[in-house]
Amino acid sequence: MSKQDLPIIGSANACCVPTLTSPLDHGAATELAAAFKALADPVRLRLLSLIASRPGEEVCVCELTPQFDLSQPTISHHLKVLREAGLIDSERRGTWVFYWAIPEVPQRLSAILSTTGAEPVTVAE
Repeated sequence: MSKQDLPIIGSANACCVPTLTSPLDHGAATELAAAFKALADPVRLRLLSLIASRPGEEVCVCELTPQFDLSQPTISHHLKVLREAGLIDSERRGTWVFYWAIPEVPQRLSAILSTTGAEPVTVAE
């Protein structure tokens, strides 16, 4: 059977189910681009995974630093980038800083990347 003989099942757009209910506006695109840019670094991606893997809990920077073969100032820089991108938040307590993930942001990033079309979402606010 050649390609010309293959039957077309459903409509021509059946394979292209949109995942968004509307296009991103400029503000949302800028915000999401900053988050994706922050996650484009392997150290920051790993830091976020270490923090987010403890949902509802805070993680002390003293627990994060030993996980890497990097200096403490370098780890602090990466955490600052994640915080500025809105992926994590923090609070200083004495000499230690505690971090926690902001769960809504990874969900929004996931909605942009999803190709299943199972649950369309609007990410523009």
